[in-house]
Order: sequence, then structure tokens, then C-alpha cells
Amino acid sequence: MKLYDLADYLGANEYPGRGILLGRSADGKSAVIAYFIMGRSANSRNRVFTATDDGIRTEAYDPSKMEDPSLIIYHPVRVCDGRTIVTNGDQTDTIRDAYAEGHCFCHALRTRTFEPDGPNYTPRISGIVFPDGAYKLSILKSLGGDPDCACRFFYEYEAPRPGVGHIIHTYEGDGSPLPSFEGEPRPVAITAASAAALTDILWRSLNDDNKVSLYVSFIDLATGNADVVITNKHGEDA
Repeated sequence: MKLYDLADYLGANEYPGRGILLGRSADGKSAVIAYFIMGRSANSRNRVFTATDDGIRTEAYDPSKMEDPSLIIYHPVRVCDGRTIVTNGDQTDTIRDAYAEGHCFCHALRTRTFEPDGPNYTPRISGIVFPDGAYKLSILKSLGGDPDCACRFFYEYEAPRPGVGHIIHTYEGDGSPLPSFEGEPRPVAITAASAAALTDILWRSLNDDNKVSLYVSFIDLATGNADVVITNKHGEDA
């Protein structure tokens, strides 16, 4: 299996949009999670990640400049009953609520579809990491930009290999309209030994003009304790 180098993979894409990385640390002791957001418009770029009791949420960096909160203000990460849910929209809450009602990841996402932002019809990407480190990823996208046809794809990784992860993102690159991610989540090498080290790799690799915020977590599989790093472009030099 070919493993992509994270720095090379992200560095070659000017605009992957929003992205989720799930996997296992090289020593096999930690589940690895990363989520990043990018933006082209002033409204999309006017955001930061802030910590919450159960994860993170997006907020306006300058509330006076917020134009439209729909699709850009949400909880990307929520931790519930040992499961960590990470998504690029309010489907985070859909998945959390489904588990509370005795349902599952796939059941929750079958009630949702891609974002109503034609002509892009941005995919909804979602992931979940279980206490044992197993994880799932999903993408809900239109069929070739057809707003009348939703395609739902689910990927399950029951026994993650040390040093291996999978990344999925909303766009294949920049364009007008933006081209949706294609194919399966890309297998990538996870060489970083800590959340801080992985943050450094990812933040340096994302396009400097378009990157907005980054969340990275290493979850100790023995204790469940999480080492979390949040990075925001706004205020990073403050």
C-alpha cells in the first residue's frame, strides 16, 4: 500500500478546503485526529476554533464582520461516551444525537446530504474514532454536481496500523465551481510523535493564504486522555 507523505500531499494542493485526518501514531499507543478549515472569502476566513467542554466550535474572529453564519459556524469536534466525532458541519450533532438514540454513524448520515451551496454543493465529510482506536470516515456528495443526486460513501477501519492514517477533504483543489473530493480517503504516513509535532507538519503544509484553523488530538488508547493543540491564523502572531 502506497502511503502519501502528508507534507507533500497537502503542500501540492492550494485549496483542499476542509479536511479530516484519522489514524494511529507510529508507536501504536495513540489514536490520531486532525481537522483543518480553509477559506477563500472574507466570511470564511473570519473564523477561529475555540475549545468547548466536549471538543471545539468555530466562532467569528471579528463578530462585526460576520456576514452569514450558516454552514461556517458549527461544532467540528464533539466527544461523547468515549467516541470522538469530527465533521465539517452541523452533522456532528446529528451523529451525536443518533448514538444517544441507539443508532449509529451510518444511520445518522443517511439522514443528511451535501451542503446547499450550489454550484459547489460542498461535500459533508465526517469521521468517528472509537475508544479502541478503530475509526470510520464518510463523504456525502453530489453526483458530478447534480443537486438531485446524493451519493453517500462510508469507510471503516477496524484495526488501524501504527503510523498509518487516512485523510479526506472537501475539494480536489481550487476551481469554479470547486471540484469535489474523488475516490477513497488517501492513506498517509503518520510520523509525528506528538500532537504538537503533527500540528507543525500540517500547519506548515497548508497553503498560507487560505488556511484558517487547525485542530490536532493524540488520544492515549490506554487512558483515554487527549493531548490537544488548536491553531488559528487569526491571532497567531499576537
